[in-house]
Amino acid sequence: MTPRQEKFYAALPDSWKNPLQEVCTRPEIDALLQFLQEREAAGATIYPSKNNIFAALKATPFNKVSVVIVGQDPYHGPGQAHGLSFSVPAGIPIPPSLRNIFKELHADIGIPIAKNGTLTGWTKQGVLLLNSILTVEEGKPASHAGHGWELFTDAIIEQLLKRKHPTVFMLWGAYAQKKVQHLHAQIDPERHLILKAAHPSPLSIKGFLGCRHFSKANEFLKAHHLPEINWADL
Repeated sequence: MTPRQEKFYAALPDSWKNPLQEVCTRPEIDALLQFLQEREAAGATIYPSKNNIFAALKATPFNKVSVVIVGQDPYHGPGQAHGLSFSVPAGIPIPPSLRNIFKELHADIGIPIAKNGTLTGWTKQGVLLLNSILTVEEGKPASHAGHGWELFTDAIIEQLLKRKHPTVFMLWGAYAQKKVQHLHAQIDPERHLILKAAHPSPLSIKGFLGCRHFSKANEFLKAHHLPEINWADL
């Protein structure tokens, strides 16, 4: 590893270091880190803050992951991104996609629509809120796409698929579905539940509402003798 890669690897939570060691040595990761250094040096405002880039991995240890919700890249507005897909920090207005997630939760399992958009309660129960791309520039969605994050987060999904631990993957929208489905050779239908629906964005909400992913996930976990997720615990 280069010194940049060593620092990157050292910042990973302990439970993820062994699963992700190999990908951290890849030249694409060093190129990603160089790109991030250059953008920072150029004065770009990058979200989330450095200490929150691995927030999803810190919140949900590798061996505790039961559900994975795949997002694309972080929110690009001030104060919104804190390293968890779809989630926003306390006190930040709930974005439209997250508001629609709460509507589906209410329709699916009767949970009152939340006024708080922070999903940290889910992460503590084994829900990995994983964005495919872990950084973005202010006001520029997908600005860090194609620079190496996708390789890193593919490795996260691959390592989760290799475990014996039954796991639910919630894939909302074509982007998330393509990301996981290209790993189809590793998907064991006895051990993995792949749930697909449209993205909860207002642009595709009709294909998302009614998906019942939250109750379906809990049915799967219960059938595999694993704790169900208390989706009301945000």
